Amino acid sequence: MRLFKQLVVVFAVLGVLAGALMIFSYDVIKIQWVSFMAIQPSFSAQEKPLPVPALSIPVEGAAYIPGNGDPSNPVTADETSIARGAQIFSINCVMCHGENGQGTGVISAFLLKKKPVDLTSALVQDKTDGALFLSITNGIWNADSTLFPEVQFSGQMPPMNENLTVRERWDVINFIRTLNAAGQ
Repeated sequence: MRLFKQLVVVFAVLGVLAGALMIFSYDVIKIQWVSFMAIQPSFSAQEKPLPVPALSIPVEGAAYIPGNGDPSNPVTADETSIARGAQIFSINCVMCHGENGQGTGVISAFLLKKKPVDLTSALVQDKTDGALFLSITNGIWNADSTLFPEVQFSGQMPPMNENLTVRERWDVINFIRTLNAAGQ
């Protein structure tokens, strides 16, 4: 009889523990565990990037020096650079600018206020490589945006400085120059 009483007590204790565990596991009672992911600073997608800290140099070296005009293209427009630029263009740019660079990508139909620029046009092709580099690096921003006022982004081109390395941006520019040649 004593053994039976001990078994009943053990099973009762196990039952209470199992019940308590089920209450917590099925979120009947919620416990907010500390999550360090929730308390760190975060940024939304396409949010305007923070300025570069003073006197810092990127890992790849300085892409350009502000105040000294447009940077010059250090990458020779050879077959390797153009092929690499075409591959990067197909991954990052085709959805807006289209395969031919004429601004007819699949996303352009949904952009109502401002369509992607035609990269084969004289407006783009007459710009210096440095001006194109700065446009790709910094994107096209509109300070009086009503579409995304919290990030001051108007649906125009986002900055690609976080997506593409300095070398990749110059390769894309070398490829963009071939779009004009193919269009004529």
